[in-house]
Amino acid sequence: MPSRRTLLKGLALAAAATAVQLPAHAAHAADAAPPLRQMRGMWIASVANINWPSRPGLSADQQRAEYVAWLDLAVRRRLNSVFVQIRPTADAFWPSPFEPWSQYLTGTQGQDPGYDPLGFAVAEAHRRGLAFHAWFNPYRVSMQADPARLHADHPGRRHPEWIVPFGGKLYYNPGLPEVRRFCQDAMLDAVTRYDIDGLHFDDYFYPVNTTEFDDSAAFAQHGAGFPDLAAWRRNNVDLMVQEMQQRVRAAKPEIAWGISPSGIWRNKGTDPLGSDTNGGQSYDNLHADTRGWVKKGWLDYIAPQLYWYIGQPPADYSKLVPWWADVASGTKTLLWIGQAAYKAGDPAQAAEWQVPDELSRHLTLNRDHPEIGGDIWYNANDVRVDRLGSVSTAVRDHYQRPALAPVLPRLADGEPPRRPVLAYALRRSGGVEVRAVATGRDEPFLFAIYRFDRHASAGAFADARNLVAVVPGDRQIRWTDPDGRRGHHYYAVAVDRANRTSRPSNAFTAL
Repeated sequence: MPSRRTLLKGLALAAAATAVQLPAHAAHAADAAPPLRQMRGMWIASVANINWPSRPGLSADQQRAEYVAWLDLAVRRRLNSVFVQIRPTADAFWPSPFEPWSQYLTGTQGQDPGYDPLGFAVAEAHRRGLAFHAWFNPYRVSMQADPARLHADHPGRRHPEWIVPFGGKLYYNPGLPEVRRFCQDAMLDAVTRYDIDGLHFDDYFYPVNTTEFDDSAAFAQHGAGFPDLAAWRRNNVDLMVQEMQQRVRAAKPEIAWGISPSGIWRNKGTDPLGSDTNGGQSYDNLHADTRGWVKKGWLDYIAPQLYWYIGQPPADYSKLVPWWADVASGTKTLLWIGQAAYKAGDPAQAAEWQVPDELSRHLTLNRDHPEIGGDIWYNANDVRVDRLGSVSTAVRDHYQRPALAPVLPRLADGEPPRRPVLAYALRRSGGVEVRAVATGRDEPFLFAIYRFDRHASAGAFADARNLVAVVPGDRQIRWTDPDGRRGHHYYAVAVDRANRTSRPSNAFTAL
């Protein structure tokens, strides 16, 4: 694959077009000190062609154009990360030696789409300064139940003993150690071969808590020592999570590893440690001990899907947020919230979802809990459609300033990038053009551009009050501040792939 330096060479002009800029209405900032770091993500789903590609069989050029449009939407919404589903059903959006090409690309499982979608997707995200999180479904094999319809060389055809049919779908059996290892190998192939920023699981583990999911033979073979089937199943999922952490860190220690589980671990009526809710419990129904993973330190982040409105019975957003904040408190697991953009303005939803500021109110409530480091929006189509203006309202109210993605606590003490040099800040017809130059051996992933009315104090870079742009990195970049004027003082900060920041550059006063 081409190096990132090759992909980004000559993109100084593109940086000006794709920079996340401070909007004119920023005077309406809700926060006195907007956060410098905040996860602002968007899920781009491929299963059943939910988002990308929009339908199977599009040409390579059409698929590329659709994907670029999603990234441009993320930039317009002032996001900094995308979570792209690249293994929706035990298949691949890259030339994998483990599993066949995804049917959602061409309409035929195993058919080469004529380009490398994952390689393209990562490069285009980075070109716009967006972090790329590779989204995997760990166990789902097919959205239909006939193994004969899988590609002839599919692992499920070669190892029919790995497959469990349930509910009109096919699944890999999580209780088989060889399956767990194979799934990890298949996903790590993408991690090791591509320049991704994170490995991400969704909320699908065991599909149900009944024996209708027939794993009795695996339980008989591997379940000795467990009090019941549920405890064994839960241990199988625990092993997948813990082993993935170990293998990801061994393969690429600077990428993020996390999961976006269903939003309720257990209800208080079931477990005194549970939330004040009465909904489906991931611990029991999916055999996913999401609270335990946080407390045991097996994840870099957790992004629970809190897809309920404020005040909703039996699962109230305003009760789940403090519960999750308490779970994350004192741990090194970052907490981001999955937001239900897909419900806002949907006429089939409750009246509370017909209020334009419901999602904005979620983010306002989040501010009361410092453990929450940002949000991820589901899904991309709803971020684009923006029914009722609900997403744009949240953006206006909470994303007035650009934001860098969070730094993983385990990487915070790593070596920061070298301090860049600000070569000039010159008035042009379109504003003030600044030129920042990297000084270290490594090319920055981003440049953060700050503007002040006077020379900045040492602590003035701790928040985003004066952050006016985040520009995709290169050896040097030029960016024009449309609101710049003579006498403004500019600084640049280099940002590396782990989101660590350099010391501020020299100051340059616009002439």
